[in-house]
Amino acid sequence: MLPLLVRELAEKRDWTTEEEILDIFAVAQCMPGVIAVNTATFIGYKRHKVLGAIVATIGVVTVPFLMILGLYWLMRYAMNFPWMLRVFAGMRVAVCALIVNTLIKLVREGIRDWLAVLLSVAALLLVAALHVNPAFVVLGALLFGFVLWGRERVKK
Repeated sequence: MLPLLVRELAEKRDWTTEEEILDIFAVAQCMPGVIAVNTATFIGYKRHKVLGAIVATIGVVTVPFLMILGLYWLMRYAMNFPWMLRVFAGMRVAVCALIVNTLIKLVREGIRDWLAVLLSVAALLLVAALHVNPAFVVLGALLFGFVLWGRERVKK
C-alpha cells in the first residue's frame, strides 16, 4: 500500500508531497485503524473538508472489502492445491521488495541531517532490540518534534 500511496498521491496526482506523506504516516500510526484509511481521510479532508473525508474513507474501504470477500471464497477452494502455497511464497518476496523500495525512498526524503539519523537509529533499536511498542516510539518522536518546533518558535 505504501508505494502505491506515495506514487498516486505525491507523484502522479500532486495532491500532497512525499514529506507530507511522512507526516501523515506518523500521525496515522498513532491513530487506531489502517494507515491507508487514515491517509485517505486526511487527504479527503484536506481537499474537500468533512464531505471529502467521508467520501474518501468510504471509497478506500469499499472496493478492498469486496475484493477480500471474493478472495476469501476463492482461497477456500484454491488452498487445496499445493502450487498455491508456492505462489504465496513468491508473493512474499515481491511484497518484501516493495517495502524495501519504499523504505529507501522515504529515508531519502525524511532523513536530512545527523539528528534525523540518530533518531532513526534510536527508534530502530528501541523497536527491534528492546521490543518497545512502535506506537510509543512514534508518540515519543511526535513529542520530540513538538519540543524542537517550540524551541524554533521561541528563537524567532
